[in-house]
Amino acid sequence: MDLTGSKALVVGLGKSGLAAIELLVEKGARVQGTDSRPVEQIAGAVAVLERLGVAFSAQSVDLFRGFDLIVLSPGVPVDLPEVEAGRKSGAKVIGEVELASWYLRGPVIGITGSNGKTTTTALTGHLLKECGIACQVGGNIGLAPAGMTGSSREDQWNVLELSSFQLETVERFRAAIGVCVNVTPDHLDRHHTFAAYAAAKRRLFETQGAGDWAVLNADDPTVRGYAAGISSTPVWFSVEGREAEWRLRGDWIERGGEGLMPATEIPLRGRHNIENVMAAAAAAHLAGAGMEGIRAAVRSFPGVEHRLEFVREADGVAYYNDSKATNVDATLKAIAAFGGGLWIILGGKDKGSDYRPLAGPLKEKARAALLIGAAAEKIASEIGDAAPVERCGTLENAVRYAAGRARPGDTVLLAPACASFDQFENYEHRGRMFKTFVAKIVGINRGER
Repeated sequence: MDLTGSKALVVGLGKSGLAAIELLVEKGARVQGTDSRPVEQIAGAVAVLERLGVAFSAQSVDLFRGFDLIVLSPGVPVDLPEVEAGRKSGAKVIGEVELASWYLRGPVIGITGSNGKTTTTALTGHLLKECGIACQVGGNIGLAPAGMTGSSREDQWNVLELSSFQLETVERFRAAIGVCVNVTPDHLDRHHTFAAYAAAKRRLFETQGAGDWAVLNADDPTVRGYAAGISSTPVWFSVEGREAEWRLRGDWIERGGEGLMPATEIPLRGRHNIENVMAAAAAAHLAGAGMEGIRAAVRSFPGVEHRLEFVREADGVAYYNDSKATNVDATLKAIAAFGGGLWIILGGKDKGSDYRPLAGPLKEKARAALLIGAAAEKIASEIGDAAPVERCGTLENAVRYAAGRARPGDTVLLAPACASFDQFENYEHRGRMFKTFVAKIVGINRGER
């Protein structure tokens, strides 16, 4: 795609937007940047814009007119009035992933899902590297796709975690191997309906062609529906005993009747991680990895930060960071990974979620629900008396409350079921602060210095 001399506007100057600006400038476009925030409040933006000689303008409807190309960062809704004004003025509107796909060399493994896609992406990259297959990993984690084009090669896989925000704007982007681990309600504040959210995920497979592969969860009814009308070949996985190429039979993960490994050897908590392992193993196998290599690599996988991450144990109480649990289904999976005695920290920015499904598991396993952030009252009203509720307000107060009351054998679990943006920059910031508070508060309680 020749962009020399074209006029381009990049909307949203976070990691993806800045990577898009770098790529557009490299390709000869005349670039301008905009954001709903003042540029001084965006980490790293001023330095990048000054280095590249790119102007910044405050976001307005008039600004969006007169461009050849408008590139949206994932956090920018496609139905903004400003974006619609740009479309009407003749601009082509795409997302950062679509832009990157024009210049990304080598085949793509695209991985999506409501929960588990981060772990599955990181694990797929780990399997390939351990099996001697060249790859680079990025997307919704790590490097933005636009920032991966320079290091891409024809003989190297690009393993990309892809969110619904990234997928809803793809057109020519094509994954040689597409993976969907599950689809449950999430981001309804952005997509408005579950059908629209599920349709955004489906774009990963709609842009595939004959000769491509679709790795799909046979246990998820929405994901099963993705197989209809696509050109790629489905490869199914199942932990519930359905007919599938990759399946859990008893305690063993098998492929076509050949044993991969006992599920008990997976170094990750929770039954949902068996799904993640099967999805990653299927993708890696399609990319050329052998069964023995996959087996050894799964055993050596260190896990992902902020995903059921063990923080520490003190006086018989374990602390786990699952800040990546930003929706109700992820929190349900986190709760299912533990036997009971949970002091669970819930809350943050609501995404239009229904918290009532948490009531049963909380009643069975929770000593208390410690509520923080803007969604606290909604959560309290929807879980009712399923577990004792403590309105802690902040994450630090919640850690302090739990640390002062938990008994040996209990677990303090951060699994918020909400976005982090009411009190934190992102879920990573929230997870890091949880670990900081645990180190400080638990250390004080134990007299550590």
